[in-house]
Amino acid sequence: MSVAIARNDRSVVGHWWWTVDHWMLAGLVLLVGYGAVLTYAAGPPAAARINIDIFHFVRQQLVLIPVAMAMMMGVSLLPARWVRRVAFFVLLGAMALTVAATFTGPEIKGARRWIFLGGFSLQPSEFVKPAYAVFAAWMFSTGQLQPKFPGGTISAVVGLGILGVLLLQPDVGQAVILMGIWFSQLFLAGLSMIWVAGLVVCGLVCLYVAYLVFPHVAQRIDQFLDPSAGDGYQIGKALDAFRQGGLTGLGPGEGSVKSQLPDAHADFIFAVAGEEFGLIACALILLTYLFILLRGFGRAAQDENLFVLFATTGLLVGFGLQALINMASTLHLIPTKGMTLPFISYGGSSLIALAFGMGMVLALTRTRRGVRL
Repeated sequence: MSVAIARNDRSVVGHWWWTVDHWMLAGLVLLVGYGAVLTYAAGPPAAARINIDIFHFVRQQLVLIPVAMAMMMGVSLLPARWVRRVAFFVLLGAMALTVAATFTGPEIKGARRWIFLGGFSLQPSEFVKPAYAVFAAWMFSTGQLQPKFPGGTISAVVGLGILGVLLLQPDVGQAVILMGIWFSQLFLAGLSMIWVAGLVVCGLVCLYVAYLVFPHVAQRIDQFLDPSAGDGYQIGKALDAFRQGGLTGLGPGEGSVKSQLPDAHADFIFAVAGEEFGLIACALILLTYLFILLRGFGRAAQDENLFVLFATTGLLVGFGLQALINMASTLHLIPTKGMTLPFISYGGSSLIALAFGMGMVLALTRTRRGVRL
């Protein structure tokens, strides 16, 4: 990537440009581009289905994309020590709003996850995930450097509190991602294999409890194990879309799944990609995610700072898990779970929160030489 910024430019932007990972940045911009194209394909039918202006979702996304990109670029300018501070205050604010949404927010599809601020609908739990990843990394890294500091315990207590609120909403998917973030950081902190086995068993027990407690979880698991046990309309249509798309797809605008699935522009946008652009496009999307993840993990592994390693790992695990859950559920590899495909699905809260999280990844993986973190 070439730009008209000299290497000796000592301005904030100039220094940022020559220290940020251009390849990871390019991958993220590519995902945003995929999202714009697929929202243009899937948005109009979704709007027509609920009798609003057919370009409503397209317009909304095109307005939000520059905001998200500005968020990502702005956060990526921060030094690592400021990433810690910003994440901490975002975690406090997002948790307060998440609690408010849980007890006072409107019930939508059996869950209370949203809150209205200034005429806008916000899902604050989306911001909790990246902020908690950085907070937990701060606790773990401090505990490693100062053995008497109970960093792991503090991160666990805060994580359990967040987990409890998420399950009250209920939002099992977000809870799974939060646990994945904490587990990955705990593993890096030197978790023994006995604890690994114990936590795996604990996770399976929690899944069984969720199956018993939450009817929608039981319904989705039952339907996954036995498609005839429930309404498999959405997943059936999604799988038909992939079959019809084949290798190269039916062509832009030629698919029908976007007119048949209520969430084709959001949770099932990967099916739209499969039908209209084919297996090759789906593989390209998957490879883009893998490239970003491997690039990020590689950059973090080269850094000598424990906080950078823990925080980048947690942020990338959350990002990767969200993409994996969306694509796997659309392909019927796991029970269906309403979760956006990062930077591609329509959704304001998800888009801005992901931009915030990946902006922190870009900030933490910048090239540093002798800079105090």
